Amino acid sequence: MNKPLKNILLADVAQEAGVSTASVSRVLNRAPHVSKQLRSRVETAIEKLGYVPHGSARALASRRIGAIGALVPTLDNAIFSTGINCLEQRLKHHDYRLLIATYRYDLDDELEALHTLIQQGVDGMVLIGHDHRPSALTTLTRRQLPFLTCWHSIDDANWPSIGFDNTAPAHALAEHLLSLGHRLLAVVGAPTEGNDRARARLQGFIQATERAGCPIPPERIITVAYGIAEGFQAFEALMRLKPPPTAILCGNDILAFGVMLAAQRAGVRIPDDLSVTGFDDLPQARFMTPALTTVAVPAADIGHQVADALVARIAGETPAHRQLLDAPLVIRESTGPLNTTA
Repeated sequence: MNKPLKNILLADVAQEAGVSTASVSRVLNRAPHVSKQLRSRVETAIEKLGYVPHGSARALASRRIGAIGALVPTLDNAIFSTGINCLEQRLKHHDYRLLIATYRYDLDDELEALHTLIQQGVDGMVLIGHDHRPSALTTLTRRQLPFLTCWHSIDDANWPSIGFDNTAPAHALAEHLLSLGHRLLAVVGAPTEGNDRARARLQGFIQATERAGCPIPPERIITVAYGIAEGFQAFEALMRLKPPPTAILCGNDILAFGVMLAAQRAGVRIPDDLSVTGFDDLPQARFMTPALTTVAVPAADIGHQVADALVARIAGETPAHRQLLDAPLVIRESTGPLNTTA
């Protein structure tokens, strides 16, 4: 019969490393001003003995669990998955883990998820955008829990943010289509409730077309969930209009893929008969036939910079209150001049 494994204690690690138990605790709790030599000795002893810190006891002692919480509306959207993956990898570099909760754009559900993550003892919090219940932000502030918002950047935010201006690139996409002679524009976007990114993009589309004297009427603005099937169905609805649009602005690339697939099935040539734009620049966008004109969302940069900034705030540093990243237009083959011979 195998002999039971000994329960390795903190004192055993201290004895093996030749240091005090207090020194071992300081290393485990990532206390500041721990020398590289001490950290190396303790980590070597931990590895040799196979010591596993008791998570709840460690959290109770330090009021930290070595994890960051992230509240994300959905992981169905590939661009969010990219950003969250980069956030997680960068946090690992800082010796933090990531705990994720999704809320399907339901702000009451987001508030519940926030309370759950706080109860877990997370050391900081990442929020997407600026649409949140006021009590969520009050809770974070009163608890003095370091947090920041990302993905959408606004001038007058009262809390730290890292993101990009969603309105300006949308405005530029519409202007691009207008410069090609299009005047019958349509929009396929996400519902705007609880989604300030979708609102900002719609605002950019509307501002550009109104300024050009060809506003988009309500019947040519369709809001659907982000999905290929939804984009496909939105195309079919728009093509039933008289006259149909000559260009469609999509709120993200996934919707644009659905529109393009529906157009190809219907025999509508892109861009000869219809121009289509996306928003995200997913890897698939360049491989579509034709390649998709879109906006390059800096998802990886957001993930990396959010991790660095939040860890710095947890350490008591004060990084920039607002970091604005570029989201440039990527002009490809899915947009072309208005066909005046049709």
